[in-house]
Order: sequence, then structure tokens, then C-alpha cells
Amino acid sequence: MTVLSSSVPKNRRPPRTPLLPQKSDDESFDAHGSGFDGASNSGAVFKLSTTIVGAGIMGLPATVNQLGLIPGLLTIICVSMLTKSSIDMILRFSRASKSATYSGVAADAFGAPGCNILQACIVINNLGMLVVYMIIIGDVLSGTWEDGFHHRGLMEEWFGEHWWTTRSALLLLTTLFVFAPLISFKRVNSLRYISTLSVGLALVFVAITAGVVVVKLIEGKIGMPRLMPKLVNQASFWKLFTSVPVVVTAYICHHNNKSCFFGVVLFGDHTMDDVIANFDGDLGIPYSLLLDDLVRVSYGLHLMLVFPIVFFSLRLNVDGLLLPYAIPIAFDDRRFFSVTVALMGFILMGANCVPSIWDAFQFTGATAAVCVGFIFPAAITLRDTHGIATKNDRLISWMMIFLAVSTSTVAVTSDIYSLFFSVDKGITS
Repeated sequence: MTVLSSSVPKNRRPPRTPLLPQKSDDESFDAHGSGFDGASNSGAVFKLSTTIVGAGIMGLPATVNQLGLIPGLLTIICVSMLTKSSIDMILRFSRASKSATYSGVAADAFGAPGCNILQACIVINNLGMLVVYMIIIGDVLSGTWEDGFHHRGLMEEWFGEHWWTTRSALLLLTTLFVFAPLISFKRVNSLRYISTLSVGLALVFVAITAGVVVVKLIEGKIGMPRLMPKLVNQASFWKLFTSVPVVVTAYICHHNNKSCFFGVVLFGDHTMDDVIANFDGDLGIPYSLLLDDLVRVSYGLHLMLVFPIVFFSLRLNVDGLLLPYAIPIAFDDRRFFSVTVALMGFILMGANCVPSIWDAFQFTGATAAVCVGFIFPAAITLRDTHGIATKNDRLISWMMIFLAVSTSTVAVTSDIYSLFFSVDKGITS
């Protein structure tokens, strides 16, 4: 789950020109200091759509493959219902508290400590997601290893093996010549056009994957996917719970649902943690190599264009957490440059060190994502400082907290257990 929430206390509002032109007469909401105010409705829609069709498309097929098609889809449906409820809670309490940001709602319910904890969770979640983005970009450009087999990337296929086609070199070049210019914008509305383009590029991936599946189904070249997980021992059963944080992190809306279904049907038990790496061979239909390249190029470019939008939110939250009483970061060039370089360096290092998106999804999903997506909305509802929560709201909130805490605890415990015992063989067919 990618969070576009930033929080800047009300006493940080600049006395002069706002970051974005004001288009709302509702002065009760403090969006001015957040850096998101004044954006057009169409720009806001496309920026939200950009993060919706994010890296979750890549992680969900492997999740459904691990759980089995039926439990996997049921898990996604359950998480989607809880997500809808949590968003509804946040929106209702934001209106009641006259807060334009998520962290403002948390501050209204729990004061400064609650706001700081939420900001820290948002920072961890967004950092994790940006690391995932860079890992996938690295998989697209330079390839990846899995089970001793190297899935070649675009640069290796097109130009062969050179020092500049290695993963670390390509990620560094992408950072310098793609990300650096895009993350230098101080106004989020400056990214409205790339948001529109990135949504179209993601839909290219979904359309091609769905088209390949339909063609192969018509030709009878696709077998029945595994409906249930295959369990061999107790460890393999507990490892299934590590899939839940991946769903929590990846799931935002129905676009991801469609992709995970087509990905599992197309690749079956050969579905990789990052399904984009599966598009490096014969798909079993004409023009497979061309379609492989189109899928990888379109989705790689999509993530490159999504990156600065999520980074914008990350930078504002980090600055607000560390320097809550300073002037907005957009008005301090030295601070803007320092925070940007520090965050970008950390993300680049993480992308080179974290072995796969599955590991990043598990970490952020079991910790920060469940807090941002479920625990905080439920806690705010139970706190009910404005007396607007219904009995049904309270019931759903308690259920959210129980499910979030229990599944995350089991997932973390299972991850620790897997460090000492091999459980991979217990989940394959």
C-alpha cells in the first residue's frame, strides 16, 4: 500500500506564495502546508491511479500461487473489503476533525505522539515500496536469479553482458538520469502529466497479459492452476501466513486483482516472486519475444514515472517527522537537496542489497503497512473523539485490529523460523 499522506503542522504554513495555486474556498482544511493543495481534480485522480496500479501487480501472482487460487483470491477479497472500510473511516473522521491529511486525523485523535508514530509508519512503508520499485526496475533492465537460473533483462538481451549492463550500474544510471530530474520538482502538480502516462503504461502490461491468457486458453495450451496449497509439513503451513503481508502491501484496488489472476493462470507454479521476470522467454504464442519486450518496457517505464510521486510524499513526511517546526522544505533549498540525496542514497543501497521484492513486501506488509492501512484507522474509530462511530464501525475496527495483529505476528514468526529451517519444498506442487 503506497501512502500519499504528508503532514505539516499548521504552524508551518508559509506566509507567502503557496506550493500550489489555491482552488478551494474551504479554509477549514489545512492542505496548504502539506504540498498537495491546489492540484486539479484530474491531476489528483491520475496521481492516485498511478499509485493504485503500483508494484502490487508484480507481487500478487506469486502470492496467489503460494496460497492456491481459491484461498488466494478469497484473501484478496477479504483485504479489499477491510481496505474499503478503513478508507471510509479515515474520510469520515477527516471531515469531522477538519483535517486534510491522514496524520492530521491521527493527531486529532491521539495528539502529537500518535501523529509521529503514523508518520514513521508512512516513512517505512513508502521507503519499502520505493525499494521494491527499484528492485523491479533492476529485474527489468538487468534480469534476476531464481533457483540457480538467470532470467535475462532487457539490456543483456539487447546489448550483451558489459559492465554497464550489470544491475548496480543500471540502477545508478537510472537514478542519475531519470529519477534525479523527476524528484527535483517541489510541486506535486508538476508531475500530473507523467501520472497520466504512467497509468497508460501499466494498462499495457495488464492488457497484454490478459490477451496472452485468452489466446492460450482458446488454443488449450494452459492447464488448470493449483486451486489449493500443497502442504508437506507444519513449517510449510505457517509459511502461508507470510503471504498476507504481501497482499496488504500490494493490494489497493481491483486492477491488482485482475493482474494476479492472469499471472497465475499464465505461469502457474513457475510464477516468480516478481512476475515481470517471467516475461523473458517463449509465451507459447506468435510474436512472444516482441510481447515480452513490450510488457517489460511498459512496466519498467511505468515504475520510473510512479517513483517521483511516491518519493514526493516520502520526502515531506521525513521532513515533517524530523523538523516539525521548520519552514516547509520547498522554501529551503539546502534542506530540500540534503533530504533528497539522503533518501535516494538509502533507496539505491536497499535496492542493491535486498534480494527480492518478496522480502521487501513481507517486511513492510507485516509492520508499517498493517499499521497505516488497518490499525490506525481502527484505533481512530474506537477513540471516536467526535462521537460519530456506529456500533458496526466499532465491530469492524476490533476485527481489523485482531486480524492485523494476529496475521502479522504469525508472518514475522514464520519468517524468523524460516531462517533456521527450509520450508520452500512444502509449498510447491
